[in-house]
Amino acid sequence: MPSYYELYRSSTLGTALTDSLDELIQAGHITPQLAIQVLEQYDKSISETLATKVKAKAVMKGNLRTYRFCDDVWTFIIKNPNFKFDHDITAADKVKIVACNAKRPGE
Repeated sequence: MPSYYELYRSSTLGTALTDSLDELIQAGHITPQLAIQVLEQYDKSISETLATKVKAKAVMKGNLRTYRFCDDVWTFIIKNPNFKFDHDITAADKVKIVACNAKRPGE
């Protein structure tokens, strides 16, 4: 069982890492087992870095369209959200928020 959530693998950085690892495997430079270890380290590093280094806060207002709770994961769909940061306000048509239990899988 993984020790960290794999949420950030679908981010731009995670996708680029996965694509690069696939190319290295295809070229025979690394083994699939090493690629799995790299992805597991990525999951751990990104999770710990976001938890300890990011201090930014935002206030969000919008219309809650849908919410789900399954396997300790909350998913919210917000329509017409407005985000207020320190000095900026940003709007969007829709945003999806995925929130997981702070406890890591397997703990």
